[in-house]
Amino acid sequence: MTMRDGAAERAGWTAARPAGPVRMVWEYVLFYGLLLFFGIVCLAWNLPATVLDAVLPRRYGRPLSRFMIRLGFRTYLNAMKACGILKCDLGALDALRGEGGLVICPNHPSLLDAVFVLSHLPKTVCIAKANVYDNLFLGSGARMAGYIRNDAATALVKSAAREVGDGHQLLIFPEGTRTVSAPVNPLKGGFALIARHAGVPVQTVLIEPNSRFLGKGWNFFHKPEFPLVYTVRLGRRFEPEADVRAMVRKVEDHYRAELRS
Repeated sequence: MTMRDGAAERAGWTAARPAGPVRMVWEYVLFYGLLLFFGIVCLAWNLPATVLDAVLPRRYGRPLSRFMIRLGFRTYLNAMKACGILKCDLGALDALRGEGGLVICPNHPSLLDAVFVLSHLPKTVCIAKANVYDNLFLGSGARMAGYIRNDAATALVKSAAREVGDGHQLLIFPEGTRTVSAPVNPLKGGFALIARHAGVPVQTVLIEPNSRFLGKGWNFFHKPEFPLVYTVRLGRRFEPEADVRAMVRKVEDHYRAELRS
C-alpha cells in the first residue's frame, strides 16, 4: 500500500473505489457534480435573498442571511466529506465561538478558506470583493448579510471597525489575495488598521492543505488528487498596536515561522 492510499483510507475514501480509467471518470463526475451542487446551494439562498433584502429590516435580515450562508457552506463541506474527497477538522475554531469582537486572519491558500471559517463561526462577517457583490450565486446573500464591500479603503476600515466593535468577528485575509509565494504573500496593513481602530485583538488562523486546489493560478478544469486534506489550527493572538507597520511585520513573521515548520 502506498502512502497516498494509506492517507486515503484514513480520510474515509472507500476501499471499493473503481480502479484505472473507470476511477478517473468517476472522480471527474464526482468532482464537478459537487461543484454544481455548491452552485445550487448558493442559488437556493441567493434568489430569495434578492427579494427578502428589500423587505426585511436589517436587524432581521442580516442574521438570517449569515445563518443561511453558514448552513449552505456547511452542507457543501459535509457533502464533500460524505463522498470521501475532503478531510478537514475545523474543531480548532470552536474556541472562538464564545469570543467577542475579533479580527480573524487566516492565511489564504485556496478559495475554500472562507468557506471553512464562515461555515463554522456564527458571528462572523467578512470583507467581500466587489465581484462577489455582483455575482449571481453570492451577491444578494452577501449584501443582505451586511458583508463589507472592498472597494473604498476608508469606508471599509470604518465599517469593519464598527462591526467588530458591536461584538462581531471580522474575517479578513491579510495577504489580500490567495497565496502566490509560499508560505505567505507579503501582508497588507488593513487588518492591523481595523484592529487598532476597533481596539480588538487579531487572531491568526493557519490553514495547511495537501494540494494547491483552487489556489492562485489553479486551472478550474484540472482535477486534484483525492482526498483533499486541510489542517486548520489557531495561531498566535496579537493585541492591537499603534504602530501598524510593526504589527504587520510581527504577524507576517509568525505566519512564515509556523507555516514553514
